Amino acid sequence: MGTCLLCETHDSAGGYLCLACTKATVVRLECLPDLYEGLLPFLAPSMAVAQGRSGKGGPAPLPVHTEILDLRGPGGMVGVVEDHLAAVHQERGMRRLAPVGSVETRLKSAVAGLLASMPWISVSWPEAGTFAGEIRDLTRSVRSIIAPEPAVDRGERLGNCPAMDSAGVLCGAVLWLPRGGKAVRCEWCDTRYPPYVWGQLKVWMAEDEKARAA
Repeated sequence: MGTCLLCETHDSAGGYLCLACTKATVVRLECLPDLYEGLLPFLAPSMAVAQGRSGKGGPAPLPVHTEILDLRGPGGMVGVVEDHLAAVHQERGMRRLAPVGSVETRLKSAVAGLLASMPWISVSWPEAGTFAGEIRDLTRSVRSIIAPEPAVDRGERLGNCPAMDSAGVLCGAVLWLPRGGKAVRCEWCDTRYPPYVWGQLKVWMAEDEKARAA
């Protein structure tokens, strides 16, 4: 029995990526060309927010979002995908293909090459975890620009969880009390603190804070 190098769960198939992480990586790869195209409207700020005037009296040239320009440039999204494809080809003893065409064409070609190699990557490539993690992070980074998730109101921050495991290791995760909530639950160790222990909870957290300061 192996362990998935991405989610670190046991994989009975004994590969480097479990079936779920393999499928998720395939979906993320398939989304990359559309995400690349989706960045285009965000490359320059809207004309409605342009301020200042140029030397000729017209509107000042709009600045370019350099982080988006980098993602859409030769060293951005396409660079990440092409580097991984080159590493796969090298590991498999395959001839490395020279990039041809526009950045968008190159990205689609590199994505197709990696998709074709996914069965081998998930089972036979020791770098599969690093590869899958970078593809995951890349898609998250682009999606955070195109469709950022709304901020979540987690409620009131109480302090750090004072629970200890069987080995005496302090949890230390942040405890939150949801708005209007009647109970506190640690999202990391799942320890629950009902209202009748909140007074003691404050004492425990204060003692842990003093110990860290010392």
